Amino acid sequence: MKKKAVVLFSGGLDSTTALCWALEKGYECLAVSFDYGQRHDRENKSARAIARRLGVRLYEIKLAFPWFASCSLVNKKMKLPDVKLAKIGAKGDIPSTYVPGRNLVFASVGFSLADAEGADAIVLGPNVVDYSGYPDCRPEFYRALQKAAAYGTRRGANGRPIKILTPLIRLSKAGIARLGVKLKAPLELTWSCYSGGRKPCGVCDSCKLRARGFAEAGFADPAL
Repeated sequence: MKKKAVVLFSGGLDSTTALCWALEKGYECLAVSFDYGQRHDRENKSARAIARRLGVRLYEIKLAFPWFASCSLVNKKMKLPDVKLAKIGAKGDIPSTYVPGRNLVFASVGFSLADAEGADAIVLGPNVVDYSGYPDCRPEFYRALQKAAAYGTRRGANGRPIKILTPLIRLSKAGIARLGVKLKAPLELTWSCYSGGRKPCGVCDSCKLRARGFAEAGFADPAL
């Protein structure tokens, strides 16, 4: 029987590359995207388009977090930070775009779906090399989470724990870009910018990291 994976999917460069990685590894994939009150719906539109292109079923989950008012990724009244590229991800410096506990919540939904569907793994695209310094992108977080889920899921209780797979966690953005191209991922459909609009802003952390990644990889960003 074909192995199955749940992929946490935002429609961005990292999660799209992770999804294509899982497909290349032979997994039957179920993708999950989230509307948690972001500043825009642009990334979710990309997730839908990419899922259609790849023929992957997409679950769209809507969540409400009234306490996210302090997060500039959600609160449109706040200005997105314009941090110098060299300082993005500096140790101990967590920017206002950090969404408290977001990856913990998302991964919990992934485990729920995986347990219900009998999936062998959940696949995520966090990265701890070229990133904004979010604490829930670190490898130790996912190692601990997998141990906890082994105790809190049916599969885990039956001796078949669900794996957490983070294939991009030690890659640079350039490495992720190269892998995405190698896997023939539809990178032209991806969206990484924290702002909405027709074109990426080029100012936010995500835009700057993505631009540097493609520049270092040596080819133009297909989404531009």
